[in-house]
Amino acid sequence: MIEATWELIVIIIGIALVFDFTNGFHDSANSISTVVSTKVLSPRNAVFFAAFFNFVAAFGFGVAVAATVSKIIHLDFVETAVVPYIILCALIGAITWNLITWFIGLPTSSSHALIGGLVGAGIAAAGLAAIKIETVLLVVTFMFASPVIGLIAGFFFMVVVLWATRKANKQSAEHYFKRLQLCSAAAYSFSHGTNDAQKTMGIILPLLFSIGYFGASVDPNNLPVPMWVIIASYTAIALGTLSGGWRIVKTMGYNITKLRPVHGFAAETAGAATILGASVAGIPVSTTHIICTSIMGVGSTMGASAVKWGVARRIMSAWVLTIPISAFIGFVAFTVIRVFIGY
Repeated sequence: MIEATWELIVIIIGIALVFDFTNGFHDSANSISTVVSTKVLSPRNAVFFAAFFNFVAAFGFGVAVAATVSKIIHLDFVETAVVPYIILCALIGAITWNLITWFIGLPTSSSHALIGGLVGAGIAAAGLAAIKIETVLLVVTFMFASPVIGLIAGFFFMVVVLWATRKANKQSAEHYFKRLQLCSAAAYSFSHGTNDAQKTMGIILPLLFSIGYFGASVDPNNLPVPMWVIIASYTAIALGTLSGGWRIVKTMGYNITKLRPVHGFAAETAGAATILGASVAGIPVSTTHIICTSIMGVGSTMGASAVKWGVARRIMSAWVLTIPISAFIGFVAFTVIRVFIGY
């Protein structure tokens, strides 16, 4: 089998950072759709705002999510030499699905695309033994649980806000919520960085392990995260956010429900709280899923008819397809590559 060289590792790390960039590009709408649709910030100012807080997240909440993602591939059961090729094919699966869903304007999960790609490529390389099933089950469990939490949090937080402001002058309250929405948007962008950038860090770690970067005595189940990996990952996702994702902004900010600043504040606050909780627990969740359902929860306080459930169903269908399709692409990519590397 053709051994991976330092040059190849650098190229794959570069591709991982491209994935991180596409993650920011794809998910920028999640961070800015509410502040744009409620006219609190212009699209230009909103992307700079979101990118800044995406990057600042590098300095808070640790690296627990990166540690979880780095354990999806069972490094004790996979040949060290084949790990870089598994990571490469996982990235091919994730980036391909990200670009497909961006093109058709669907806010799907970059996180689940990456995990699907890892599962597909890992199975193609060494069967189910290559995958830590308990880690994947954790991700799949929260794939369903976290959107429900976001929906419930959005609904109840909005109810609390409406009750607290029931006697306030509507025009005055609107003015204050425009200012408060800057805080909630910052919190959401920060939370997005804490979870999503760490997923790229988590796939770079096995790459470094495969070429002995950490030395012979390191535990493959507890890989340290170098500072340069942290900075590179957060820089890439922030630059991706700066590039914007206007197709998805339209779906997120306008097509699910009609939003005012108070609704944007409630949705972003509920979404940020849910994501930060997951980040502290080391659970890689879909920030896309959570902000979508937070918006739905907030919208549903205005009555079921206020939410365009047809659009919501279309989005949720894409969520369900993300892991299987990206896994299939990752599987096919490794099946092709193994012919050229002689594995």
